[in-house]
Amino acid sequence: MSAAAPYRPEIDGLRAIAVLSVLLYHGALFHPGLPRLGGGFTGVDIFFVISGFLIGGILWRDIRETGRIRLARFYLRRIRRLAPAYFAMVAAVLVVGWLILLPFEFREFGKSLIAATVYLSNIHFHREAGYFDGLSEEKPLLHTWSLAVEEQFYIVLPFLMLALLRWRASLPVILGALALVSLAACLWLTRAMPSATFYLFPFRAWELLAGVLLAIAGQERGWRFAIHPALSWAGLALIAASVTLIRPDGFPGWQALGPVLGTALILANGRDANPVNRALAHPLPVFVGLISYSLYLWHWPVLVLSTYWRGGGGGVAEAAGWLTLAFVLATLSWRYVERPVRQMPGGARALLAGTVLASGALLALGAVLWRGDGLPARFAPEFRTHIAASGDFNQDWSRCTWPATGPFAGVETCPIGPDGAPRVLIWGDSHLRAMKEGLEAAARHANTPALILWHAGCPPLFGLSKTESAATPAQDAACTRANRVIRDAMARVEGIEALLLVGRWRYYAQGHGLGRDAHNRITLAPLPASGLPEGPQQALYAEALRQTVAELAAHIPRIHILRQPPEMPEYDSRHIARALVHGRDPGAGVLTVPRAEAEARAAPAEAPIRALAQAGRIAVIDPWPRLCDAARCSVMQGGEALYFDNNHLTNRGARSLADLFAPVFGGAP
Repeated sequence: MSAAAPYRPEIDGLRAIAVLSVLLYHGALFHPGLPRLGGGFTGVDIFFVISGFLIGGILWRDIRETGRIRLARFYLRRIRRLAPAYFAMVAAVLVVGWLILLPFEFREFGKSLIAATVYLSNIHFHREAGYFDGLSEEKPLLHTWSLAVEEQFYIVLPFLMLALLRWRASLPVILGALALVSLAACLWLTRAMPSATFYLFPFRAWELLAGVLLAIAGQERGWRFAIHPALSWAGLALIAASVTLIRPDGFPGWQALGPVLGTALILANGRDANPVNRALAHPLPVFVGLISYSLYLWHWPVLVLSTYWRGGGGGVAEAAGWLTLAFVLATLSWRYVERPVRQMPGGARALLAGTVLASGALLALGAVLWRGDGLPARFAPEFRTHIAASGDFNQDWSRCTWPATGPFAGVETCPIGPDGAPRVLIWGDSHLRAMKEGLEAAARHANTPALILWHAGCPPLFGLSKTESAATPAQDAACTRANRVIRDAMARVEGIEALLLVGRWRYYAQGHGLGRDAHNRITLAPLPASGLPEGPQQALYAEALRQTVAELAAHIPRIHILRQPPEMPEYDSRHIARALVHGRDPGAGVLTVPRAEAEARAAPAEAPIRALAQAGRIAVIDPWPRLCDAARCSVMQGGEALYFDNNHLTNRGARSLADLFAPVFGGAP
């Protein structure tokens, strides 16, 4: 039996810094009145290094003392440490979710529950990220992504070390090389692939391996981990700078070096008698460190579900109350769930059986929620039209591809209608995505193959770049790149009889959102040598539209433009459905807008479209008669909500307009 490493209280003090940094960062996301640590999310990086140090130390000690790794013993310890508190937290979230989450949200929770239970939630949330993805602040299990990274590490590292045992002397060098490769990939790809480098294990492995290598070096060289007080002070300074100064843009990248190096320095010098280590070893931070796993598990769902239920963040006093609840739940979880299971003598079979049964139950429940569309029968019939609208925004994009060659190489292309070479191109932004099912129905009715090219927040106009507040720099650059490919492709594609442009034209002309999305901003700029004016954005948009149509008309006989549906400034199906379900007043005047007001708002963006139509250069597809009467435009038509938010239609809404697209596909209007 190998001797366990002596307890180091300063490590629990480091855990306290990590979890409190994350807690304050997340608390301010939901309650802006709270003090915010701008880089508090780097507490996760501190956890990664600590985990690597402790797990690497356990495994290397096993190798040194027995020449092997006792996998069963190792994984039983991991299960005792992690599984019970996770099951308790998820059970509570399931109960609260049943009571308050809308069906589409409960369905998505079911998917994330499956992913988290099989240690793949980091991959799930990475793949889920996108334009119509729910806000991060509405996902009760989002925080499990970091636990999944650690659990993948617990799976990979022992087997990797076992596979390399015959080269034991070189094993630290090999692990060091892998850490450098992971770090290089993280540094190289963070700008181009920010979501992947944030969520995925290969780009985070270097942080965990930093802790592993430190533990191995300490054991091999007989370190006392007491070198010089300067290391602890430097480590604390790096951590303090990281949690206060680092910002999400460009993270992890080189910025992650700060918390990783700072944590490694304190670990390397943790047994030195100095003020930093004494402060970390004080009973108060040690206690917070002891409950840090449960506190991390509980704080996020408490913040998410309380804000969701209340319809907003509330004041500072309320925020303090919810955070206090998180601390209470964490303490109870540590005292009555974590500790009893960890201290339970023997019981390996019972522990494994309980874990398998609980995991199986969670997977089954997740499948029921997912396949059952979030169980909509939980709510009264009078609420269901807005509830249905809130979940009616996903389409089937399984036919989409990213061709490596050909005119559209590197651009996502999505066929609709029957198989065959496309005869119609449809180019647009997220409004095109929202219209997909109506276009699909029209294409199939006309038996006409068509190709969709869409990019969220990207104007279907040549010669422009855009900078958008709701997008990353990489997404802005991808828009410009895709439009350039499409422009070059126009002279090369054959057999195209018609093209339809779909966009949120008012947004591009005026540069800002409206009502519930008024905070969104987009700035257009002419590309070099485009010949477009440098003047006001409305003039730039109008000229870009004129030139784009002229260029397209040189290659395609018929050009159509979809008139943007009237905007409903304060409508959001999710907001309305939640308000109704939770007994709050959704507010007056949300479902309709005076037609004259909507037309006046749209007029500047529609002026160049009308001019092109009057000149006979385009045909306009106009959905307004279906969505407005003479006096008002309305979310509701025939007793059903046809809008998803204040500017996108639902799939039902898109299908209700399918016949309007007949001229695009060669049919009679």
